[in-house]
Amino acid sequence: MKESLSVQELYKNYGRKEALIDINFSLEPGKIVGLVGPNGAGKTTIMKAILGLIQYSKGTIQIGDHVISPSSHKGLEQVGALIEYPGIYPYLSGYDHLKLFSESNDRNVLESIISQLKMEKYIHKKAKSYSLGMKQKLGIALALLNKPSIVILDEPMNGLDPQATRDVRGIITELARQGTSFLVSSHILSELEKMADELVVIDQGRIVRQCSMEELNQAAKDFMIIKTSDDTTARKLLQASGYHIMDDFSIKLLKEDEKQLGAVIQLLTQNNITVLDVQHVVNDLESSLLEILDSAKEGAVK
Repeated sequence: MKESLSVQELYKNYGRKEALIDINFSLEPGKIVGLVGPNGAGKTTIMKAILGLIQYSKGTIQIGDHVISPSSHKGLEQVGALIEYPGIYPYLSGYDHLKLFSESNDRNVLESIISQLKMEKYIHKKAKSYSLGMKQKLGIALALLNKPSIVILDEPMNGLDPQATRDVRGIITELARQGTSFLVSSHILSELEKMADELVVIDQGRIVRQCSMEELNQAAKDFMIIKTSDDTTARKLLQASGYHIMDDFSIKLLKEDEKQLGAVIQLLTQNNITVLDVQHVVNDLESSLLEILDSAKEGAVK
């Protein structure tokens, strides 16, 4: 399958500061790729470079057969984007914005995107009266308006209420099923978990992990959190017996096999400690991401 977007050996410097270092990834038709990492990791810089908004120091960005740079934008004809905050004219209505940026000015197309994003109540009001969520939905509408084959969204759920977030997620997944490619950065990891096919994890300008969501889910770990009648003594006893306690605030053990819980309860009971509660917890995306970032930092130190 031919790649919609290819980023190869991308570097970006701001003076002596290395903002991007050897970035390599691709985007296939119909795939949703999540770009995640801490603030300042380089996510928005990557998106701006792809859109030809900033010059990069070295590397190749290609959309279809076209190389993208600040002086070469031809491939961007098939790209829709929302980067940081939507650029909105305060004295134009939302509908005026859609007409201004529509390539076809087809009323049915405009009404369809308005309906999908549930913007009917305010679309004819001036944008200066819009809330953050309203502006965000208008920005998403503009990104999707001309039926692009690639959509780049930087924090698309910013300012959206739960229902609007669900609506936007539904639109993204449906368009992906129809063949549209998405590159999405978001701090709302639970939303990426529900829709992304792949994750590219960025830290300090480098890709520290690139994997499918399926691979990440398969690597999820099962933990037991145990509450006892004397947690302080229980912690010391379990540690002395070779069990590794995962944090400093609770008795959290990595579940190794089905027999482990029985052995732990027996050990504690024999030492007059009563087990009051046991919770089973599987790593969520946030926990998995933090583990990846922690491992990357440990590797960098070594």
